Amino acid sequence: MIAAGGAAPAARAQTSVLTLPQALQTGLQRYQSIQAKESYVRAAAENISAVKREYLPDLNLNAQNSYGTINGQNGPFWGYKGWTSGASGQPLPTQNWNAAFGGLYLANISWDLVTFGRQQAKVALAKEQHATNTADLEQERFEQQTRIAGAYLNLLAAQRLRGSMEANLRRTEELQRMIVARALNGLNAGVDSSIANAEVSKARLSLIDAQNYEAAQSNKLAEMMDVPPQAFTLDTFFVARIPPEMMQPLATTDSVIKEQPLLRLYQHRILLTESNRRLISRNIMPRLSFMGVLQTRGSGFAYDYGAATADKDHYSQGWWDGVHPTRTNYLVGLNLSWTVTDLLRTHAQVARETQNAAGLKHEYSQVYSRLQHQLQLANEQLSNAVRKYVEAPLGVKAAGDAFLQKSTLYENGLSNIADLAQALYNINRAETDRDLAYNGVWQALLYKAAVTGDLNIFLNQL
Repeated sequence: MIAAGGAAPAARAQTSVLTLPQALQTGLQRYQSIQAKESYVRAAAENISAVKREYLPDLNLNAQNSYGTINGQNGPFWGYKGWTSGASGQPLPTQNWNAAFGGLYLANISWDLVTFGRQQAKVALAKEQHATNTADLEQERFEQQTRIAGAYLNLLAAQRLRGSMEANLRRTEELQRMIVARALNGLNAGVDSSIANAEVSKARLSLIDAQNYEAAQSNKLAEMMDVPPQAFTLDTFFVARIPPEMMQPLATTDSVIKEQPLLRLYQHRILLTESNRRLISRNIMPRLSFMGVLQTRGSGFAYDYGAATADKDHYSQGWWDGVHPTRTNYLVGLNLSWTVTDLLRTHAQVARETQNAAGLKHEYSQVYSRLQHQLQLANEQLSNAVRKYVEAPLGVKAAGDAFLQKSTLYENGLSNIADLAQALYNINRAETDRDLAYNGVWQALLYKAAVTGDLNIFLNQL
C-alpha cells in the first residue's frame, strides 16, 4: 500500500483503495446532519397520522364512587379558585350527619362533524411539512455528496502535487550530485554547487508545503465522511482519463436548473407558507359539533329521604346499596359555535403569512438568478479545463526537451547554472500542470453538476 505522505502521525493507514462511490456511500450513511434530517422526515410522517386522527371524536368515560352527606340548602353559590361540591338532597329543617355511598358513571362524546375545511387544511399543512422536510433532506444529501466528491478530488490533486514535488526533489538531488562533483573537479565554478544546494533546499520546502496541503485535504475528506483521520489511498481513475464526451461539453438548459434541490426546497417552503395561510383563513368559519352524554348513578339514600312525610332513616350505609346504578339519563344534541372576533384576528394572521410567502418567492427568484449565472460560468470553466487538458502534455514534452538540452549543455560546459535552474523549474511546473489537468476537468464537471442539481452528470462518467 502507498500511503499519502504528510498525513498526521496519529492517522490510521487505509489498507485498500477508497473509490469515490464508497466515499459517497460512507458519508451519506454516517454524516450526523443527514441522520438528523432523516429523523425530521420520519417525525413529519408521524405528524400526518396524528393530525388525521384529530378528526376522531372525543370519548370520555368516568366512574366515581363517593361517600358523604346530602344536606341541601336553598340559595346561590359560586366556586372560585377552589373545589366546590353540590348535594342533591332536599333542604332539611336541621343539620344531620347521615351519610351513605353514591356512584356516578358517565360516557361523554364530542365530535366536530363539520369544520368547514379546517381539518382538511390541517392535513394538507402536515403533508406539506413532510414534503418540505423531505426536500430539505434531499438538499442536504445532494450538498453532502458534492462536498465529499470535491474533497475527494482535492485530496487526489494534493497527492499528485506531492508526487510531483517528490519527483522534483529527486531530480534536483541528482543534479546536485553532478554539479558538486564537477565543481570539486574544477570543471564548474564553486558557486554552482551553492546554487544547487539552494535548489535542493527549495525543492524540500516545496515538498513540505505539498505534504501539509495533502494532510489538510485528507482531514477534510475524513470529516466529510465522518470517519477517523487516516491516510487515504484513492482511485487514480481521475488522473488517468476524462470522459470522451467532455471534449465537447454541452450547455445545460435553464429548465434543468428548476429541478435543483435548493430550488425545490424553496418551492416547498413557499407551499408550506401558503398551506399555513389557508389553514388560518379557515379559522373564521364556524364549527358544527355533535355531543352526547349517557349518565347513570346510584345512591344509598332512598327516593323519599328528606321528604316532610318520610322517615329520615330511609338510607343505607352499605357500599353496594349506594354505588349500583338505579337512575339513567341521556342527552344528545348539535352545537354550532362561531367566534366572531376571529374575523379580526385571522385577517392579520393571513396578511402575515402572505408577506412571508412573498419574501420566500423573492428569495427563490434570487437563487434562481444566481444559479443561471453560475451555470454559464460552469460551462466556461469546463470548456477551459478541457483546453488545459489538451495543452498540458505539449507543455510537458517541451519542458522535458528543454531540460534535457540544458542539462546536457551544462554537463559539457556549454551552459550556465541559471539556465539549468530555469529549465528545472519549467519541467516541474509543466509536470504539475499535467497532473492537475485531468483533475481539473473532473472538478469543472463536478461544479456543473452542483449548479444544475444533477450529480448524475458527474457520477455517470465514472
